[in-house]
Amino acid sequence: MGDEFDPQDESASSKAAEMSEAEPRAVTQEERTWALFAHLSGLLATLFTGLGFLGPLIIWLIKKDSSSFVDHHGKEALNFQLNMLILFVISLAFTLVTCGFAFPLPLAVVVLNIVFSIIATLKANEGKLYEYPYIVRMVK
Repeated sequence: MGDEFDPQDESASSKAAEMSEAEPRAVTQEERTWALFAHLSGLLATLFTGLGFLGPLIIWLIKKDSSSFVDHHGKEALNFQLNMLILFVISLAFTLVTCGFAFPLPLAVVVLNIVFSIIATLKANEGKLYEYPYIVRMVK
């Protein structure tokens, strides 16, 4: 049941519409693992280096042509990490301008990054498409 790719998943309706023309197929364990790594690498790279977009970018560039499932998750993870980087820089600047009064903003960005990355990692591991909410998709 969790191994099946669900083209009717509402959270990924745009990608599902493209893929629904083809017959639904089971997502392989390898595809799920690569998709999981796309999300997890962004989170780990952000926490340790601040360059969270590098992991998803590398995975997406390597695997985008071999699997539409990994292509989708790689682009989502890359877009999300780029959005989080931009939001973090803006919130940090705002905190500096307000002499530290806005200090919860950068922390909130980090918490959002952790929470949504974990949710996306779990969805990828289940073999489901996931779209991060409220992000600008710069990589199409």
